Formats: sequence, C-alpha cells, structure tokens
Amino acid sequence: MFKNILDFWRGKDFMSQVLEEFESMLDKSKEMFDLVCRRLIYNEEVAGLEEKIYALDKNINELEKDIRKRTAEHLVLRPSVDVSTSLLLMSVVKDAERLGDYCKNLYEVIKLLDRPLDRRIYSNIFDAMDKKISDFFSKTKKVFRESDEQGAMLLWEYERKIVKECDRIIETLTKSSFSVNQAVCFALIARHFKRLTAHLANIGTSVVLPISDLDYFDERRKENDKG
Repeated sequence: MFKNILDFWRGKDFMSQVLEEFESMLDKSKEMFDLVCRRLIYNEEVAGLEEKIYALDKNINELEKDIRKRTAEHLVLRPSVDVSTSLLLMSVVKDAERLGDYCKNLYEVIKLLDRPLDRRIYSNIFDAMDKKISDFFSKTKKVFRESDEQGAMLLWEYERKIVKECDRIIETLTKSSFSVNQAVCFALIARHFKRLTAHLANIGTSVVLPISDLDYFDERRKENDKG
C-alpha cells in the first residue's frame, strides 16, 4: 500500500492529529471490550456499565464522523497530498467504528442471559479467547502505527486461528445439550468475537494490501493457500 505510514504522517500536523483520533477510536473500543468482558464473562460488577458503553460508542461515532469530514476537506484543499493513504484511512476508520458496534452487541448479550455465565463452561468452550482478542486490539494499533508489514502478516494468521475456532464453537453448540438460552448466548459471543477479530485484521492488514483489496483479505488468503 505504501512503504511506511510514518513518512506520510511526519511533518503533517493535520494528518498527525487525525491519526491520533483514529488511535483514540481503537483505544475506546478496546476499553469497551474489556469492560463488557469483565461483566459478561467474569461476572464483575462495573458501576454505570451501560452508560459507559453507550457513551464510549457515541464518542467513537463522533470521532469517525470528524475524521471522515476533516480528511475529505483536506483532500479538497490540498489535492497534492497522498490520496491513496487518505482513502485507506477513510476505509479503516469504518472498521474502527464497527468495533464499537460489536462491543455494544456483546454487551447486549448480558441482557439476554437467564443467569450469569458459568465461567467453567465458558472456559471449556472458549478457553482464553477474550484475552487473545484484547491483546489483538493492542497488536493491531501497534502494527498500524508502525506500518509493520511482518506484524500485519502475523495478525493475519492470528485472525485465521480465532475465526476457525469461532466457527468450530458454533458448530459444536448446534449439537450440544445446553439450554436454548445458553446455546444462543454462547453462539452470539462466538459470532461477535469473530467479527471483532475480522475488523481488527482489516485494520492491521491495511498496511500490506492495496486499497482495492481492503476488507477482502480472506479471499486473498484463500488464493495464497491454493498457491
């Protein structure tokens, strides 16, 4: 996509500020994810959790709108800037916004549960997947910030393992003896985990894929596997 995103940001105060806002979106979505997991999986009391989740999601949405608006204005006022990098940013910002949405969806699973999750059962099904995804947030931010191509490819493989595991979990749940409520809620958790991982991978792999292939790294990966 481009050799080094740092070359693009260096000396460009406007875009440096936009990048900071984008990283803030990632930080806030990770905060949402960790807060929800504390309540959903570990049954910890989190004061004002609902208000915090919806406030963070609203803030993420506002940051997305501001980044898109200011980047578009910048392209109009300074057409000589790197258009490809600006378009890339417009794309990954949408992925960051979707992270907030899926964290909010994950929070809504709490309301669907008949009773708190049994941590022993959760651990048997998911192992420590929530910890892996929380770490994925941090790794994605670092890879994007540093335009780390090798790190992006590692994220790619990391995402594949989590997605395969989520698919396996959902298939197992369809054949389980869990109550309907338990099976549905566990399936929703697996689904939301899978989508969070996919959007994080979209952001991370943006440093190695051309704009036309963003959001389609799965197809590119399948082609590579065949080769």
